[in-house]
Amino acid sequence: MIELGNSIPRHIGIICDGNRRFAHALGEVVWMGHEYGAKKVEEVLDWCFELGVKEVTLWLFSAENLKRPKEELGELFRIGENMTREFIKNPKIHQHKVRLSVIGDTSIFPAGLQAGIRDALEATKDYSNLRFNIAAGYGGKAEIISAVQKVGELIKDGKINPADVTKELLEAHMYSADVADVDLVIRTSGEQRTSGFLMWKSDYAEYYFCEKFWPAFEKEDLIKAIMDYSERKRRFGK
Repeated sequence: MIELGNSIPRHIGIICDGNRRFAHALGEVVWMGHEYGAKKVEEVLDWCFELGVKEVTLWLFSAENLKRPKEELGELFRIGENMTREFIKNPKIHQHKVRLSVIGDTSIFPAGLQAGIRDALEATKDYSNLRFNIAAGYGGKAEIISAVQKVGELIKDGKINPADVTKELLEAHMYSADVADVDLVIRTSGEQRTSGFLMWKSDYAEYYFCEKFWPAFEKEDLIKAIMDYSERKRRFGK
């Protein structure tokens, strides 16, 4: 395990951006960029384990991605299902006791992908060395709206009063209810925006923007982001 002292963020979130542009740069069809991006996931998990990161969240599929062409979506769902099956069979996942969590509305996915997700969640539910969250079918505003709707139903049914609504209650009904606050958010591809990534959990996160497309992201880029993070003074609003 690589030692970087006390500078390691406990929870790193990555907005995995740039798959399609990576494919275009190589002169390949769009969906090949997603194939390359999927292969990058296993590498990043290895690096996080080596560095001592306790939790990592990768945003791999946003709710807005459903607007993409039907053919591309079909390939994305195929790749996603393959990922879940390979994840279960990967010996390093079980050796390192990586626990999978999926954040988002998975009901939008085809049955095969939903089944793969359920199987992967079940296979790793008792692990705790590294928490691996995949944000899929996820949107920051959609997450908050969904939580408000669920709390609204409780009020409608007379189970709670409006005065009982607290930030803790609202958070408990979010997709990311069991996810720790994010310390460091990395966005690949050179874009400098948050796109609503884990809005509730990243209010005091530090941001790092990497020029490389997601499939080209390397360990040295992760280490650079952590070193940059370590040089910042976090005040948490104080």
